Amino acid sequence: MKKNRKQEIWSWAKTIVFCLLLFIICRQFLFVPIAVDGKSMMPTLENNNRILVSKITNIDRFDIVVFHSPVSSDYYIKRVIGLAGDKMEVKDDSLYVNGKKYDEPYLKTNKEMLRTDDNLTADLKETVPQGYLYVMGDNRLKSSDSREFGFISQEDVVGVAAVRFYPFNRMEIIND
Repeated sequence: MKKNRKQEIWSWAKTIVFCLLLFIICRQFLFVPIAVDGKSMMPTLENNNRILVSKITNIDRFDIVVFHSPVSSDYYIKRVIGLAGDKMEVKDDSLYVNGKKYDEPYLKTNKEMLRTDDNLTADLKETVPQGYLYVMGDNRLKSSDSREFGFISQEDVVGVAAVRFYPFNRMEIIND
C-alpha cells in the first residue's frame, strides 16, 4: 500500500514539475499575457483588455506590438506604421509609405467623431532608420507614440499582439 502511495505522489510531482517547466518555457520564449493600460489604442483595444503577445512572430506593417517604453519603465502597445527603411508621410490625414497610399480602417471610428475640418494625425514626413520602427496609437488624438518619443528599437519589442482573451465576449485573434 505504501509503495502505491509513493508511486502516486511521485507521478503527481513529475506532472506538476513538467507543467511548471512547460509554463516557464512558454512564457519566456513563446507568449506573454499583457493588460492594456490606457486609451491610446481605442477602439481596437480598450483599457483593461487582456491580450497574449507572441514573442516569435515576425513584425509586419500595421501589426500591433508591445514594447518597452523609451520614456518610462512601462510597456507600451501601439500599431507599427513604418518599418526599417520606410519613407513615410502623413498628409491631409492620409498615410503614404514609400509613395503608396494606405487605408487605415482602424481609424474610422475616431475620424467619425471629428469635425469635418479636423485631422486625427498632423502632417509628418519620416524615414525609418535600420533597426527601428515607427509606431502610433489608433486613438491618434490621445496617444503618446513615435510622433512624441521618436523611433523605437526593434530590440525593445516584446512581441506582436496575437489574441485578446479578455473580456471574454470580445475574444478574438489580433493581427490576422
